Amino acid sequence: MNLTRRNFLKLSSLSTLTGILNRPAWMPRMAFRPASGGPAGDILICIFLRGAMDGLNAVVPHAESRYHDLRPTIAIADPDQPQGVIDLDGFFGLHPALAPLKDIYDEKHLAFIHASGSPDPSRSHFSAQDYMERGVPGDLTIATGWLARHLSSITWQNDSPFRAVGMGGILQKSLSGPISALALKSIDGFQLNGDEREIERVQQTLQSLYAGDGWLQQEGRLVFEAFDYLAAADPAQYQPQHGADYGEDAFGMGLKQIAQIIRADMGLEAAAIDLNGWDTHAEQGGVEGYMANLLQQLAAGLSAFYTDMQDEMQRITLVTMSEFGRRVKENASLGTDHGHGNVMFLMGGGVNGGRVYGDWPGLQEENLDRGDLAITTDYRTVLSEIVKKRLLNDQLSQVFPDFTQTPFLGLVQDGAAMFDYRQFLPSVGL
Repeated sequence: MNLTRRNFLKLSSLSTLTGILNRPAWMPRMAFRPASGGPAGDILICIFLRGAMDGLNAVVPHAESRYHDLRPTIAIADPDQPQGVIDLDGFFGLHPALAPLKDIYDEKHLAFIHASGSPDPSRSHFSAQDYMERGVPGDLTIATGWLARHLSSITWQNDSPFRAVGMGGILQKSLSGPISALALKSIDGFQLNGDEREIERVQQTLQSLYAGDGWLQQEGRLVFEAFDYLAAADPAQYQPQHGADYGEDAFGMGLKQIAQIIRADMGLEAAAIDLNGWDTHAEQGGVEGYMANLLQQLAAGLSAFYTDMQDEMQRITLVTMSEFGRRVKENASLGTDHGHGNVMFLMGGGVNGGRVYGDWPGLQEENLDRGDLAITTDYRTVLSEIVKKRLLNDQLSQVFPDFTQTPFLGLVQDGAAMFDYRQFLPSVGL
């Protein structure tokens, strides 16, 4: 390795290290502040269902006759029919593929917020996702993500390299900003691989490149802290508890790795993870088919995580969102086109679950928004309640600027300040 600090700096990007490290796209975005002490709220897990999930076939308004009329091919049958929806409250029901979530709902640790979403009228996946993750629908002037603004506005600051993690290798926009965030594809692969003597030589070279004062030294120190934290946690030996089975798909494995980080007490405060593929314009299917398979992945992952982490769920809140919903009427390709209103899932020990929340607008033509389910709950109302009550951050105007707060829905209980986990973090000397 014939690099000098000067040549390294000329390359102007930490991404050049990806050829040295066994990681294709993990590089960290770090701007840490010294820990100042203070309370810590829940760990937040934000799941983005990219592609626009069809909320009407996930949490089904089966009591609406027009639901069946407008979806003659893909509608899910009534609860009293074979392969019918799993009734929740006499009006709404779960798609059969979401059956693993019914017990969590009955335990009142899972709730749904229907007719929710972003008020921005865009039906572009890219624009709608971007606005939603930045938490400022229609506003192009604010570049940071809502989760990053939350983490930068709380009274305590956390030195852990794993304070915020974006699973999947590419950092989610919600975590973009002046806070600590790792884009992490695999914690098993977040290490130097090869001959031990070669690894030692590479580490020494990297440390010498990072040596000195300023931001580069700071980022280098935190990269090696991340290595040491994971070595101490020994992620390869992790065994899910209570018989939880995450399966082998990327979503389940991502949730498993988030569980590993939580169990290792490495200072995680927020994690973002995606489940892609919800753009069901054609051959969407009903009780079986493409969307049903995605719902099965979603339910299996959430159920496994809940089963594994049940002893920790009192300090965990998990929320799902999607950029927009699908049209109420199925199209000629037996799918659904881009719509508006959707449904959010909310899971955790502090959730007032066992309910479907929201002001249901109805599916009659006069109640639709240009043929779509109307939005009666702004998704920022849901997130604001989580941020204030469970994450213990009352700086809502910083997290969601220019948003007029509406009354909370009572989705979650008021959280209590957790113990300061930083005292349990491993001491790292480089």
